[in-house]
Amino acid sequence: MHAIIWDFGGTLLDTYPDVDRALALAAFGNTDEGRLAEVAALTRVSSGHAITELSARTGVPEAELRAAYDGVKELWESTPAPVMPGAREVMAALRQAGGLNLVATHRDRASAELLLAATGLPVDDMICAPDGYARKPSPEMAETLLERHELDPSEVLTIGDRPADLESGRAAGIAGFLLVTPGIPLDAGDARTIGHLREVLPLVAGEGDQRL
Repeated sequence: MHAIIWDFGGTLLDTYPDVDRALALAAFGNTDEGRLAEVAALTRVSSGHAITELSARTGVPEAELRAAYDGVKELWESTPAPVMPGAREVMAALRQAGGLNLVATHRDRASAELLLAATGLPVDDMICAPDGYARKPSPEMAETLLERHELDPSEVLTIGDRPADLESGRAAGIAGFLLVTPGIPLDAGDARTIGHLREVLPLVAGEGDQRL
């Protein structure tokens, strides 16, 4: 394997708990288990979808919900979201094998770079949709990374926590894994699902077949 194209929040970093709590508090005034589950089902589609849907359900203006979401980014300046279990091991193994850790994310570059600096994750290149690229499931970000690093799609893997991550890679000819969140049903299509990032270590080490 020559590269992995990673999603960012929810895949490399465990950003969902902070976002879910902030949106539940802003939308419902509490963070009880039921409300967090309701919000989680929406944020796993996208934060923008969650904000729009929660506003429609509760009457809280989208601007207030967006402000709560932006407040999480400010929190991360002092207390960054934790790295997902297994992420460091997989990234280190891939780098040791001569591969590239690449990121394609919807997150704005300032927020993404702040989190990368705080966590020290070994990312070789990153494309952020707000820099002028089409959002997933468009393959534009994946195709740009392939072209930039002269990569054969058959030697690349995508890993993400949302179906759009895999659809983007698939449209660029790249196989992928969906990192599932317990209790959150998502349609992985014909892609494989994993419950822990360490499950891909055999592929990184060349012990498995990455063709899905």
